[in-house]
Amino acid sequence: MLTNNDGDMAVHLARNTIEVFLHNGKTSSLSDIGLSDIFNEKRGVFVTLTKQGMLRGCIGYPYPYSPLGNAIIESAISASTGDPRFPSVKISEMDDIIVEVTVLTQPELIDVPPQELPRVIEIGRHGLIIKEGYHQGLLLPQVAPENNFDEIEFLDHTCLKAGLPPDAWRKGAQVYWFEGQIFRETIPRGDVIEEIFLEMCGK
Repeated sequence: MLTNNDGDMAVHLARNTIEVFLHNGKTSSLSDIGLSDIFNEKRGVFVTLTKQGMLRGCIGYPYPYSPLGNAIIESAISASTGDPRFPSVKISEMDDIIVEVTVLTQPELIDVPPQELPRVIEIGRHGLIIKEGYHQGLLLPQVAPENNFDEIEFLDHTCLKAGLPPDAWRKGAQVYWFEGQIFRETIPRGDVIEEIFLEMCGK
């Protein structure tokens, strides 16, 4: 688990990476930053950018392929310049953008019959990955409570994200779950807090 100080470092690393890259095309060097040891551990991570409450970019790595510090840098650059749903962020926008970092646990296959999936999934705690053939879709844990999805809607929308029919989870698609620690700015360049959605869901 990351401490609050680690989360603060993660968000500031993401913002600084984006602003340096947008300003001069250079990538931040971890050797110049005093990070805690957890940033050397291989972890999955996503960087999410929102502007005036609307998504502005979200890219990351669901699996722990590289050290957390490097994964944050790569995800931050991709979220700001490589999300195919949006044009690249302009440096002038960063005063209006809230930066969020979600650090993931290792995704695990949910080994229950399809009809049991809604019963075992916890809204606000679990993120989902659904796979079938070449199709794969991921939704972070915060997506369900932010959109008032129940468990079935969460499964349906993850299937849609994968480019599958919404009921693919009922018909044999593989469903994985993971958890995430979510750290975000309260306002652009503001204090960093850990978002805990389970409390909001009354669990």
